[in-house]
Amino acid sequence: MKQLLEFLGVVLLIQGVIGLVNRTTGELRGWGLVQRAAFLDGYEMYASVTLLVLAVAVFAAAGSGPRD
Repeated sequence: MKQLLEFLGVVLLIQGVIGLVNRTTGELRGWGLVQRAAFLDGYEMYASVTLLVLAVAVFAAAGSGPRD
């Protein structure tokens, strides 16, 4: 379970960083899931920051469990 949470945290972290880089510099177009979601038009920055916060929370949850 810990490995699954760590993998999910890495995916969330990467998607959040890609979203922020795309929104601030215009690079990495078409890479992130945030840019592909039509319902997030205009809210890409907020969604990317939310993904980063969720990544930190998932990493904390993975670290607080029992040791393998």
